[in-house]
Amino acid sequence: MNRDSTRKLFFDAWQKHIERLPVEPLEAQVIEIVLHHPEYQELLLDPETYQHIDFDETNPFLHLSLHLALREQIQTNRPNGIAVIYKTLCEKYQDTHVVEHKMLECLAQILWDAQQSGRMAEESYYLECLRKIK
Repeated sequence: MNRDSTRKLFFDAWQKHIERLPVEPLEAQVIEIVLHHPEYQELLLDPETYQHIDFDETNPFLHLSLHLALREQIQTNRPNGIAVIYKTLCEKYQDTHVVEHKMLECLAQILWDAQQSGRMAEESYYLECLRKIK
């Protein structure tokens, strides 16, 4: 998926939610994530303004996409061990959204490091970061 198609997924899923239309499984995940982010809900109602905008600070589409990526990793247990780390953190914090945000910090850091170095993200570093979450 490229930037435009990813953003379109978020706009379309949220519009379907608003209109109470049937959704695909991926759209249902998007909706669930957006429901936890009321600060982005109005933005998703205005694709004409936000489809092509470059964000200076926090990019809501990147943030929401990281949630999706993390959920996929947990569901598939890739990298190996992430599902156990997630379960352990959920037991500790009793709030899956809080846990996702803590884990997203590691995911964002590993992706940034990989981008800066021009190399693939290192799973061992990522898992080490996740295990250090307090």
